[in-house]
Amino acid sequence: MTQTHLELSGVGIDFPTPKGPFTALNNVNLKVHDGEFVSLIGHSGCGKSTVLNIVAGLHQATRGGVLLNGREVNEPGPERAVVFQNHSLLPWLSAWENVELAVKRVFGKTKSRTEIKEWIAHNLELVHMGHAMHKRPGEISGGMKQRVGIARALAMQPSVLLLDEPFGALDALTRAHLQDSLMEIQAQLGTTVIMITHDVDEAVLLSDRIVMMTNGPSATVGQILEVDLERPRNRLALADNAHYNHLRSEVLTFLYEKQRKIEPFSARTTASAQAKKKTEVA
Repeated sequence: MTQTHLELSGVGIDFPTPKGPFTALNNVNLKVHDGEFVSLIGHSGCGKSTVLNIVAGLHQATRGGVLLNGREVNEPGPERAVVFQNHSLLPWLSAWENVELAVKRVFGKTKSRTEIKEWIAHNLELVHMGHAMHKRPGEISGGMKQRVGIARALAMQPSVLLLDEPFGALDALTRAHLQDSLMEIQAQLGTTVIMITHDVDEAVLLSDRIVMMTNGPSATVGQILEVDLERPRNRLALADNAHYNHLRSEVLTFLYEKQRKIEPFSARTTASAQAKKKTEVA
């Protein structure tokens, strides 16, 4: 993983407000290598989603820019597929038809009908949704909807897969199953992934590097942590792994030091609320 695949250079963005420009991001610099899994983590309002939207081409940076394989990113494109927390499936179409829309958009002129059918089936099987490919979103669970969303993104053969808290709305067990599936898929395909998360354990489990953002306004990269755990990773084995827990502690230390500078804990904060925040940053 030595080749720079995606680069953010001096990225900053201002949003207009009645009181003047609001600087959400300032001087964000990051190089992402080919096949790398990078997580962005930080407190609410630190600009994580804004970074992702700039990479996706949904926002234009006020300063600096983004290069993907040496080419400037200035608009959305199928080489940067996005999966949001909300699955964004069309409810009147089946899982198959939702994936088909993306495939035809990208490969409609280059693949035959047979190849398109085979490619849709392949990607649905990849996320273990072959058995429910003809069901509509209203007929399947939240976790299954997210699997279809991931299949749709992968079917575009993106150069970078962008994940904006894709498991944030799911229950803990479903979330764990999808995390394991994502690790398997990424290992199989070697896809470059950038993921936003609030969950420290999720970041350490999945990532090659964790990018920790400072609090906004004028948020930027505060620290980058290398996650040098061997792959494949097993969550049960890692639970008692001293190095895993050390990396987890590094992230928590960064986040809580930053939080205390801006937003000290209230004396009324309960012990249970504090315990919850130790693994999932508000």
